[in-house]
Amino acid sequence: MATPENKLAFDGGWEYDPAPESTDHVNIKKRYGLFINGEFVAPEKGKYFDTVNPATEEKICRVAEGTEADIDKAVKAAREAYQTSWGRMKPAERGKYIYRIARIMQERAREFSVIESLDGGKPIRESRDVDIPLAAAHFFYYAGWADKLEYAFPGRKAKSLGVAGQVIPWNFPLLMAAWKIAPAIACGNTVVLKPAETTPLTALKLAEVIADAGLPPGVVNIVTGAGAAGAAVVQHPDVDKVAFTGSTNVGRSIQKALAGTNKKYTLELGGKAANIIFADAAIDQAVEGIVNGIFFNQGHVCCAGSRLLVQESVADEVIAKLKDRMETLIVGDPLDKNTDIGAINSLMQLEKVQSYLKIGKAEGAEMHQSSCRVPKKGYWCRPTIFTGVSQSNRVVQEEIFGPVLAIQTFRREDEAIIKANNTPYGLSGGVWTDKGSKIFKMTQDMRAGVVWANTFNKFDPTSPFGGYKESGVGREGGLHGLDAYVKLGA
Repeated sequence: MATPENKLAFDGGWEYDPAPESTDHVNIKKRYGLFINGEFVAPEKGKYFDTVNPATEEKICRVAEGTEADIDKAVKAAREAYQTSWGRMKPAERGKYIYRIARIMQERAREFSVIESLDGGKPIRESRDVDIPLAAAHFFYYAGWADKLEYAFPGRKAKSLGVAGQVIPWNFPLLMAAWKIAPAIACGNTVVLKPAETTPLTALKLAEVIADAGLPPGVVNIVTGAGAAGAAVVQHPDVDKVAFTGSTNVGRSIQKALAGTNKKYTLELGGKAANIIFADAAIDQAVEGIVNGIFFNQGHVCCAGSRLLVQESVADEVIAKLKDRMETLIVGDPLDKNTDIGAINSLMQLEKVQSYLKIGKAEGAEMHQSSCRVPKKGYWCRPTIFTGVSQSNRVVQEEIFGPVLAIQTFRREDEAIIKANNTPYGLSGGVWTDKGSKIFKMTQDMRAGVVWANTFNKFDPTSPFGGYKESGVGREGGLHGLDAYVKLGA
């Protein structure tokens, strides 16, 4: 029986008892080195940093701080592996290794999901049901392509590039690692991966899986550290391909740094996705889709549906239902299976979100937040909506990366298209209507790389993902994800 202090109460008079996920099966070392050439090694400068649980502000463990010297060592190991083992290995044999990685990830899925929630703050339901299974699915999918590249590129001869340098963000730590590593090694390349400074643990656990799978030393190297380590990956002269997921500003810097080089690159950058609800939509379903698209993931998704465009005739109904639904959302312990909204990833990110709340109010928007309780320790933000916003408001135009939704109205389809496209970004979007013809019309005219219809934030390793304008260059996932890691000849 739960005490009044730890029960989750609702105005309706009923309560949830806490349902915490066990951590007994989780093995986290007190200190992690860098994974280079198949082994965990100490960083050249001997520096380590703390990785912190954002829900409690408590230190989880110490992690090596890689520098330019460590990146150079990792690139050399990757080049050696490419020239002596991996690049020469029969594609079918490479596929077996990748398949083995996927199977071990499945076997350790429960441990991975808990670590992802501990380190990143996302609810265990999302880690357990989305992130980890989808990460394993990417390795399964690309394991199948390893010996079938001639079918992926009919009439062309696909050759591997060499060493791929990859830099990933904190919002989907393990999934982003799988998203990038799997197609790279399936095509015969070797990898140097730099995970985000605030969420390095599942990448380091993946390194353990890679070692257990018997992958030849140097094929995958994982170097933790800050921004300087990521810059060293991008700028290293012996890296043949750069893959980056992160902010648009950093993406611009990478483009400038790579200009004039022969390096291939893919950039998956920011987004400000518009969810468009028409009057003929299934309103309750659409409201649940909006909640899923922006609140369940704390807004920590580059493709989060952080803008809502709702047809004027149903706007009051949609907003009222959305406010009611917000009151039922549980903000709290990410490891509790009842939790809908976990912790903001870091203090820095929380301060950024809070600054946008002030900006929204200063620009004249009306702010509404859920009345839910939040823990005293940790980094938390209640689900928030802004109404009465104009197209020029910063909360409409700029990526916030928090559980904050800006709501606008429209009357006609063409008005919705104009508003949806009127941002610097073009990563994703959503359309809610019961008319198939309207779906095709809207998706054709929306300038977004991915558009969902009557759903949101659904991913599959067979589908390409990427954006237009300031949302990036190139595609990842599916056959398109292979193209980024090969050079094609006649």
